[in-house]
Amino acid sequence: MLSELTSKVVFSRATLTNDFWGGLAAMLVALPSAIAFGVTILAPLGGTLAAQGALAGILGATALALVAPSFGGSSRLITAPCAPAAAVLSALALTFSQQGTPAETILLMLGLIGLLSGAIQIGLGLAGIGRLIKFIPFPVVSGYLSGVGLIIIGSQIPKFLGVANGTALVDAVSSPGIWSWPGVVVGAVAMATMVLTPRLTRTIPAAILALVAGVACYQLLGAMDPELLTTQGNPLLVGSLNTGDVGLADSMIQHWKAFRVLNVETVSKVLVPSLTLAVLLSIDTLKTCVVIDAMTKTHHDSNRELVGQGLGNIASSMIGGVPGAGTMGASLINISSGGTSRASGLMCGVFSLVAFLLLAPLIAWIPVAALAAILMVIGYRMIDQHSLHFFFTPTTRLDFVVIVAVILVAIFVNLIAASGVGVALAMMLFIREQTRSSVVRNRIDGPEIFSKHAYKLRDTGQALEQARQAVVFELQGSLFFGTASQLQAALEPEIGARTYVILSMRRVQSLDVTATHVLEQIKDRLEEHNAYLVFCDIPKGLPSGLKMKRFLKETGVVRPTNKAFAFRQLDEALEWVETNGGANAVTQDTVLPAMALADSPLLRGISSDGVRALSAAVSTRPVRAGDFVFKVHEDDNSLFIVRSGSVKVTVPIDRKESYHLATIGPGELIGGMGFLESSGHVTDALALTDVEVYVLAHEDFDLLAKQHGDLALSIVHNVALNLSMRLRVTIGELQALRG
Repeated sequence: MLSELTSKVVFSRATLTNDFWGGLAAMLVALPSAIAFGVTILAPLGGTLAAQGALAGILGATALALVAPSFGGSSRLITAPCAPAAAVLSALALTFSQQGTPAETILLMLGLIGLLSGAIQIGLGLAGIGRLIKFIPFPVVSGYLSGVGLIIIGSQIPKFLGVANGTALVDAVSSPGIWSWPGVVVGAVAMATMVLTPRLTRTIPAAILALVAGVACYQLLGAMDPELLTTQGNPLLVGSLNTGDVGLADSMIQHWKAFRVLNVETVSKVLVPSLTLAVLLSIDTLKTCVVIDAMTKTHHDSNRELVGQGLGNIASSMIGGVPGAGTMGASLINISSGGTSRASGLMCGVFSLVAFLLLAPLIAWIPVAALAAILMVIGYRMIDQHSLHFFFTPTTRLDFVVIVAVILVAIFVNLIAASGVGVALAMMLFIREQTRSSVVRNRIDGPEIFSKHAYKLRDTGQALEQARQAVVFELQGSLFFGTASQLQAALEPEIGARTYVILSMRRVQSLDVTATHVLEQIKDRLEEHNAYLVFCDIPKGLPSGLKMKRFLKETGVVRPTNKAFAFRQLDEALEWVETNGGANAVTQDTVLPAMALADSPLLRGISSDGVRALSAAVSTRPVRAGDFVFKVHEDDNSLFIVRSGSVKVTVPIDRKESYHLATIGPGELIGGMGFLESSGHVTDALALTDVEVYVLAHEDFDLLAKQHGDLALSIVHNVALNLSMRLRVTIGELQALRG
């Protein structure tokens, strides 16, 4: 007991140590980006708010890393301010600023957006939407991420060039005279470090080295130009994290007080952006979780993770922080540095807070151009360059168009509109995929399925003519408004040409009112031609939970009528057509005359002595309708010859389904395989009517064979021939069904 407890303590310490280093490494990646994102969001408001943006980034990194892992559904995920949040909020901050909204109101609205987006994420998680968000089509997600990447790059270029706040991108790029060359040099050094460092070492995160290189370069330039070495009113630096005489605590108190002035008008302005941000952050998080699962062979709880993310974003917004999501870079660094549990995320939050408390004075000296360079590289890496290859392949060209459409709307309109376009295009992609494949898996003409009631239809011509009256359609996929016209086009040619149109529904995945309306039209038109619409293999429940058979009845397709039928299996539908179809068909209840043993095809060519010997060896057994002549796996190796009545021979598939091999009448053999192999029966033989059978036990056959070799040989030959014929029929039917 003591040794077990000691091993658990050692393991716990080892885990804690790994999480310590994983959290520290993750903080070194997440914190610089968080500061950059915060500055990006509030920089459009001008003044000293850029410094407050840096503070918001740190607070967001701290709150998210402490709260989200505590309630989330992934053990190694690191949550921090992210690019989608920066793109959405910075665009909104710029829009509100251009509309003349006061900076204090904008801060309130941005905080409210983070608060509402967190609440929406919690709602999505509690409603079980977490699993569904992962199924948004890749082209839409790719367009989102690429659009966000381009927006990040475009918003950072003016900061990289050191131009005044509010300068348009085109004006900034086209006017070298307004560039701040010290800022450009610092940005170039930071960008080069960010790009080249991973090729040299991965021990220290590239973002940290890029930030250090940018600060060092700026200090070197400051040594040559002392005017650069001031944080007061210097647009090239982040500046002091305090706004005037207002410290961290006072800033948080002011943020809380700002929520008191909320009103319906303010909430209505931010509701749609909040929904957009919630969806973007959720997608970003769950995408990262999927990657982590693949790397660590674990499984995350999507819905629980959304709840954790929502609580984290609410906590961040309540203290004036930037909202965020599960980030790929910091999470991968956490894993590679040894992080194994939720404690690594908590460690990241603790280290973010410690870094702020200890390094706050140094943060004021971070060059804005260095942060811009880091974000430009991050934005570039978000662009899905692989998707450009979709243009050169005809099968993926539409996916490429979707990606470009989402990107263009995101850039030239906004991410809110891009979200609407993304949803619409997702629906279009779904409809395209559903309509691209045929709803008709297979079409089988009646003659391709050999009659299993040959003993009743002695006339081959009659059997063939009856078979020509039937056609079987195996349907598949989704029967909905997008494929209804395809279904109608497939069935209409059979109207007037067939008496029986059989629809196998086994592989149908969904069904809507439009498709059932088409089926009802087909049924009505068949009825005008005295023809039948027959359903079979109807699933008990579709993946959506819809009860198909009940739905068909409620919509009027299958209702009390003599022209529409529903059967449990295709085999039952075929049997109904074969036994009940046609004016001259023999019905199920038809009583065929009993056949004497001497008249059985089994004894053709046998001498009268052989016939008498066999008659003496067999016994007769009556079987009532509904009882079994024999059942599968019964330890019985007798051979049975039907004297009167009809027997249905089936192969059980499961408890409720079976495959119909044949329906046997007077003079026909059953039980041949068990007779030859002496290993028990492999089929069920059910008496459809009152039946009488001749029974030849294998022991009696052995005695008979010693005295009448020709008789024994004839029996074995006929049994083998009978099995071969049924196997050939079954193979032909399977080939027809496989198409």
